[in-house]
Amino acid sequence: MADTFFFAPAETPTLATIAEWAGATAPAGADLSRTISGVAPLDRAQPGTLTFFDNPRYAADLKGTLAAAVLLQPRHVGLAPPGCVALATSEPYRAIAEVLRRLYPSAARPGSAFGETGISPGASVHPSARLEAGVVVDPGAVICPGAEIGSGAVIGANAVIGPKVRIGRDSAVGAGTTIFCALIGDRVIIHPGVHIGQDGFGFALSPAGHKKVAQVGRVIIQDDVEIGAGTTIDRGANRDTVIGEGAKIDNLVQIAHNVVVGRHCVIAAQVGISGSCTLEDFVAIGGQAGLAGHLNIGAGAQVAAAAGLMEDVPAGGRWVGMPARPARDWWKDVANIKKLRQRSARDAASEE
Repeated sequence: MADTFFFAPAETPTLATIAEWAGATAPAGADLSRTISGVAPLDRAQPGTLTFFDNPRYAADLKGTLAAAVLLQPRHVGLAPPGCVALATSEPYRAIAEVLRRLYPSAARPGSAFGETGISPGASVHPSARLEAGVVVDPGAVICPGAEIGSGAVIGANAVIGPKVRIGRDSAVGAGTTIFCALIGDRVIIHPGVHIGQDGFGFALSPAGHKKVAQVGRVIIQDDVEIGAGTTIDRGANRDTVIGEGAKIDNLVQIAHNVVVGRHCVIAAQVGISGSCTLEDFVAIGGQAGLAGHLNIGAGAQVAAAAGLMEDVPAGGRWVGMPARPARDWWKDVANIKKLRQRSARDAASEE
């Protein structure tokens, strides 16, 4: 069976074009008219491809690469092998991200899986829904009464856009996604299987039985947010659940009612955020961390993977462990436990 490649380059740029895209500097005398056929990692690059180097542990792979050119920091230029043009840039990873975005635009933002260029005959769009020109709707999608979708948006197969939901321009909604009670900004990417705006987990607990509390808030998702596959974001109970501009949310994250996620926060896979937590701007949460309800995480704070957070974190704090505490305290505790174990071993040996 022939190899299948799902993303073909949109063009075949020259090294001069690559350098311009990346904001990189080429060495004197380099042939910048050479064309680039694709991007590959150091150890798999072939003549004609571009690669990048951003971690010294892969220095051996860089020295042996067959790539036509490499993006790397100026201090590493001397590591590039003969025949590989060293394109110097202060941030090689950001540079390769820009090149990939331009070279493979279809991989940067989900498009129509069915190849539609408009509204599929197999979609169900209510007459009262308002879709601007240029909206693409794949088969099986349902657009409910009063929904509004901006130009350039793509709605994937079998997605459901609920009544009065608004989706901004150039946004993408993956297959099988459901969106209710939500206002969504421009250039938002929502991957397949995301569920937004379902009611939160709210019950008045009692020995006589648990009475359901109606959840009457909304979900507000600001511009340039990306939400990974399988993530769930509950609508607010009596106020809004808010996802701030530029936030990046990984797959399989649970965000409960009334949570506020600040601008440019990063939340890794399998994180669970309980109701009414506030994450200020630029917070980073590691995978599988769990946050108790009603916490405030200060701007720029970091919570480590698998942490169990049960109290507020100050701005810039780094918290680790279960229960989570400041990273410095956690490492001290680890060191003390190690010392106790060693002392116990010495005492046992002296008694023999």
